[in-house]
Amino acid sequence: MDPRERVAQLMPQAHQELAELVAIKSVADPRQFPPEECQRAAQWVRDKFAQTGFTDARLEETPDGSMVVLGSRPSADPQAPTVLLYAHYDVQPPLDDSAWRTPPFELTEVDGRWYGRGAADCKGNIVMHLAALRALGENIPVNLKLVVEGSEEQGTGGLEAFVESHPDLLRADAILVCDTGNAAVGSPAATVSLRGMVNVVVAVEALNSEIHSGMFGGPAPDALAALVVLLGSLRDAQGNTTVAGLDNSRHWSGAAYDPEQFRRDAGVLDGVSLLGDGTVSDMLWSRPALTILGIDCPPVVGSAAAIVPRAAARLNLRIPPGTAPEAAERALTAHLKAAAPWGVRITVDVEATGSPFEASTEGPAFKALAASAREAYGRPMTSLGQGGSIPLCNVFQQTYPNAEIILMGVEEPQALIHAPNESVAPSEIENMALTEALFLARYGAANAR
Repeated sequence: MDPRERVAQLMPQAHQELAELVAIKSVADPRQFPPEECQRAAQWVRDKFAQTGFTDARLEETPDGSMVVLGSRPSADPQAPTVLLYAHYDVQPPLDDSAWRTPPFELTEVDGRWYGRGAADCKGNIVMHLAALRALGENIPVNLKLVVEGSEEQGTGGLEAFVESHPDLLRADAILVCDTGNAAVGSPAATVSLRGMVNVVVAVEALNSEIHSGMFGGPAPDALAALVVLLGSLRDAQGNTTVAGLDNSRHWSGAAYDPEQFRRDAGVLDGVSLLGDGTVSDMLWSRPALTILGIDCPPVVGSAAAIVPRAAARLNLRIPPGTAPEAAERALTAHLKAAAPWGVRITVDVEATGSPFEASTEGPAFKALAASAREAYGRPMTSLGQGGSIPLCNVFQQTYPNAEIILMGVEEPQALIHAPNESVAPSEIENMALTEALFLARYGAANAR
């Protein structure tokens, strides 16, 4: 049977399985959800892949305590290339349940999309893998390996440490990291660039304690005002990041992100300008971007007529490939200390750093994927960057320097991953499953040894 017809026939099963998986509340944070939920999800994944030829599918514990699903499926030709399939079964917490239009852990169809936490990120990709494998049946001309982790969203590094201590277990010629997605519904893309990040907390102290604003306001230094001045120095009037030592001149060479489409995808209000003097693609994927994540200061409700003695802010600096996180950390810390007004005391505590990632696009696996995506979607595959960080990609790159690492998946801007009302377009599951099935067949045939 033609793979396209086979994948189409498998979609009702994909819907049922995604509903089962979304119903498992696999948030890898025991403070919010029972750890047994992640165990249930891991077992569900193990059982499903065991039914699709991964007869050795098993669970193993990683150094952070999370369970990883591992398995292998050899081809008839042991000299065939090896492809590693990756996804993760843990999900973000639902956040505000009242902000969801449907129950977050109940897959619900609305206007042709399937809503539920993890529907796109990343349980939709697990279902996509299963559909692709079933579409090919016994005829898979590559050796397959499988890894599905359970702590990606928490960022505790369990799988990263596991890979480093078991390097031969997941060694492959091509690694499909299925945790990203396309430019839009129906527009296939591979992610070839990931920004790294530096997270810091900057604290400002100016006084021993609160003092009356009427009695002391004017000459007395205000820690919150100082913090506002400091934070205001991080962008210029156009919105460019101004941290000295970070490159604000680079341009994105891949597919362009249409500004009007970006405004719609990001929900930018009418009349509000986009930031920066580069294109949307430049600003997203090739230049540093600094975001204020939170501020510690008195809230409006309950605030008093008092000068604030201390205040703090949490900052997230995204850095493109070509910028080392250590250099970015030094540059940001130096900027914050230099920009503090009035001699107020400044401390900068680094919470976390992550390296950017850049994939090769010249190898046989990437070319096979591009041809398969074009066949599945009927239009050329483009190359995208992504603002998010996936530290595992850097570990894969360092551990398996000869492997081609390809980032793909069922997500796209309407999916609203990590936010309330996450959803997936069924057509993306179907077309990406077909893309993967065609890729496995094409890559194996072209690289038989």
